[in-house]
Amino acid sequence: MRAHIWLSLLVLLSRAALAAPPPAVDPAMLDLADRSRCLTCHDIDETVRGPAWRDVAKRYRGKPEVEEALVNKVHEGGGGAWGNDYMSANKRVGLDNIRVLVRWILSLP
Repeated sequence: MRAHIWLSLLVLLSRAALAAPPPAVDPAMLDLADRSRCLTCHDIDETVRGPAWRDVAKRYRGKPEVEEALVNKVHEGGGGAWGNDYMSANKRVGLDNIRVLVRWILSLP
């Protein structure tokens, strides 16, 4: 009988975890992204002109060597990784801030 109760509880907790909303997003990072004009073309969960950042995180998760390539892509611009659209260069934002944003994006669940 006890095993049945524990199994039922485990199933309920598993379902609750699957239905849980994604963790809250760091407001300081959103503010930096907004001031850097990233939100003109990107969103955390929705594809706008550029890919959703959670999609970026999913594609590159576990690939630490990609961080510097993404920093350069944001700074210099480029295309081809997410379709035919081209990412404009963002040279008005310092490389240190771009690096902080890229690390944050790659950490998104």
